[in-house]
Amino acid sequence: MITSPERLVPVPIPDSVAAMIGACLPLHVLQAEVDADCAAREVYRFRGPLCAEDRADREHALAALARANKILAKHHPKLPVTP
Repeated sequence: MITSPERLVPVPIPDSVAAMIGACLPLHVLQAEVDADCAAREVYRFRGPLCAEDRADREHALAALARANKILAKHHPKLPVTP
């Protein structure tokens, strides 16, 4: 039976497997992945009407996400993180 993409459920991988995958990637790509994940979480934190300071913080997080995604996309086109 073939499962359609809508029904796929992400399954967490063990830490040892993640470490083996990480060992195959260059350090700057791993750092970009961490930066992109943190920036995406920061972007999601801002909801509703934003004051000027919150808008500036959100823009800063979006810029950090764009920088990290640029590195990730250069390494592999399917790696960028989407907010």
